[in-house]
Amino acid sequence: MTSSPDTIVPDSERRGLVAALPAAVRPFYLLARFDRPIGGWLLFWPGAWAIALAGAAVARWDLLVLIGVGAVAMRGAGCVYNDIVDRDLDARVARTRDRPLASGRISLKAAWAFLLGLCLIGLAVLLCLDRTAQIVALASIAPVAAYPFMKRITWWPQAWLGIVFSWAALVGWPAATGTLAAPMAWLYAGAIAWVVGYDTIYALQDIEDDALAGVKSSARALGAHARGGIALFYVVALALWARALWLVRPEPLALAALLPMALHLGWQVAGLRVADPVDALRRFRSNRFAGLLMALACLVVGSASVL
Repeated sequence: MTSSPDTIVPDSERRGLVAALPAAVRPFYLLARFDRPIGGWLLFWPGAWAIALAGAAVARWDLLVLIGVGAVAMRGAGCVYNDIVDRDLDARVARTRDRPLASGRISLKAAWAFLLGLCLIGLAVLLCLDRTAQIVALASIAPVAAYPFMKRITWWPQAWLGIVFSWAALVGWPAATGTLAAPMAWLYAGAIAWVVGYDTIYALQDIEDDALAGVKSSARALGAHARGGIALFYVVALALWARALWLVRPEPLALAALLPMALHLGWQVAGLRVADPVDALRRFRSNRFAGLLMALACLVVGSASVL
């Protein structure tokens, strides 16, 4: 499948590097969603925020690299595991029916072997972290394993995704400091609300297909109130992050560091065309930039706290 450079493909960008890969490798690359790096960025950012807010972004730049490698590997592993569990559902949804497992291009046995390989990379990263960070990271296994089943039993699988996708914030702080602290918890809570907001935008693409397949989502739960619900989650995220920054540096200027992030999230909501899947995907993907804005806020406040 080809597309013009300006086209946003709903599930995958099948051009460039992907098109150049050997035919035997390409399905595995797509299975792990390496063609869509947005997921790796979204998993990475909360960990980077925690390291930056702890004041260790410069001195412990190696942790940022480790968290980045771990985010790519474990996001890929999560996608493979999700597709193993959801292969029957994926085959009934237009946006996902061409995925390698759902379409039969990869066998179930090969998918499990690939999953093991990605997990071994994650294990290598884990062994490089502080003991406290290792314990916290291992505690994520249960919620990660449960996530693919949430869309079958709750209207809010996005909330569970928030718990999982924000976990790096709980790992990054002890990795940088060797301890657990209140700012880390507030940062994590805010990240959960942020994930619910942006993943609701993402779920707007699939409302009709999800309804036919019986898949639950926050977008379906909110219905006509989707824009207002997303706005509310973003406001909650900003409030929780403000608390985290205030605990690190209790000055009004510290809260001003959140203004760029607040303006960006406001842009996402204000211009969102709920019924337009292309617009929903574009605004969802913009959260890669949103994560950078939040990282800069944490860097400024965290660096000032150690001066």
